[in-house]
Amino acid sequence: MESSRASTIQPIDVGAVAKAHMRFGLHAVVFCLTMLCACASAINTEAPISASDQQLARAFEEHERHLQVEGTGTVTRLLSDDNDGGRHQRFIVRLGSGQTLLIAHNIDLAPRIVSLEIGDDVEFFGEYEWNSEGGIIHWTHHDPNRRHTAGWLKHKGRVYQ
Repeated sequence: MESSRASTIQPIDVGAVAKAHMRFGLHAVVFCLTMLCACASAINTEAPISASDQQLARAFEEHERHLQVEGTGTVTRLLSDDNDGGRHQRFIVRLGSGQTLLIAHNIDLAPRIVSLEIGDDVEFFGEYEWNSEGGIIHWTHHDPNRRHTAGWLKHKGRVYQ
């Protein structure tokens, strides 16, 4: 009886097993490459840092002062007005690079942005002053004495200067 069972066992086709392993290996390689490409494309979806954001990053690193700059940021915080001396509307913006800036907009010389809300984009042209939290942008208005470069803010298509 034992001998009849032994005769029913089929020999293993080593070539077929090798082909099956190769097919499996090829599928595994294709899957890994697909996942690698998907991850690489996800990493590269971030927009490059703008030239103005790069300039502001350098200004922060080098503790710059009195630097005329232009840029765009998203409002992250609305602050109370600064009423010490000239009145200033104050708010925080975050640049595309992640750096934050305090915008101090003189509302004795330029109109207040009444409709400003968190999440709004604001373009600015003013003077950068270093501080440890990212910097301050001021002189976002005209100079009545015409000795300083006129600055401005732009919100929802309207220019405030």
